[in-house]
Amino acid sequence: MLRLALILQRHLPRMAGLATIPLIRGLFLLARALGADRASDTGGWLARTVGPWLPSHKIAVANIRAAFPDLDEAGVQRIAREAWDNLGRTGAEYAHLDTLFDFDPEGSEKRVSVHGIEQFLAVRDDGKPGLLFSAHLANWELPAICAEKFGLETTAVFRPPNNPAAAQLVAEVRRKTMGGLAASQPGAVFAMQGVIERGGHLGQLIDQHFTRGVVVEFFGRPVLANPLLGKLVRHHECPVHGARVVRRPGGRFMLELTPALDLPRDASGQIDVQGAMQAMTSVVEGWVRENPGQWLWMHRRWRPNMLPKPKTVAQPAPVPAEPVS
Repeated sequence: MLRLALILQRHLPRMAGLATIPLIRGLFLLARALGADRASDTGGWLARTVGPWLPSHKIAVANIRAAFPDLDEAGVQRIAREAWDNLGRTGAEYAHLDTLFDFDPEGSEKRVSVHGIEQFLAVRDDGKPGLLFSAHLANWELPAICAEKFGLETTAVFRPPNNPAAAQLVAEVRRKTMGGLAASQPGAVFAMQGVIERGGHLGQLIDQHFTRGVVVEFFGRPVLANPLLGKLVRHHECPVHGARVVRRPGGRFMLELTPALDLPRDASGQIDVQGAMQAMTSVVEGWVRENPGQWLWMHRRWRPNMLPKPKTVAQPAPVPAEPVS
């Protein structure tokens, strides 16, 4: 009986996740039937209504208070509600990712505009490998779709959702709308390095906690960042660009690609991995400060208990005094 109980305890979370597959697919079909705008509005309303009652709302509020210590409580709650609204809209828009990106290079009015389109084209046509970093801002899936539409060979690094139903559905949607995909899991780093060696481009969201990461500052507090992009640029000396999305009123979006970052180097002249990740993280912080209500504040980005402990230097043992004769 004890063995049976242990087996059930181990597999119940997965069984519960699989049981939600019909529910999640039903919501996906409903969002599809509503159309992009109504689905986005409905998802936003639902998330900002239910979100403040969820435990993760406390995480979001605590994060916002720490990031903006001079902001009054009304401002903190406003940003938190906007973040829930953005999350709900992004979730509902998954049903329309195949049609959401409608940028017209001729300049006619569309849902999506791209600032710095010449930068995208230059990255695509320069014949060099490259790295792209982004963050959980607005609808963060759009940069990978933009790359695919413009013929920029890009492999997106992603972390699958914990819920099996959501992971399966997200994977299906991404395969239809994006280029290459690489799940962030043990051993995947070799596949990612192969992308760069073949002259391709690798994109990654860098604003989540990474237990084995390097320490960088984000809003004045230390966090752990995944060092993958820093290690790759150190080894391959390829350009690194930031890609962000800004949600605009009326169901519109603006995409922007930064120029290549000038990354710090160590005494030997090589790219400094920690310094490179700090430079990228500082760009992300600037994006979040510009549109704080469009970032994923519910994530436990700051985890002081997970930071590496400072190394203590062993003190030499005291030399015993000579006896006085």
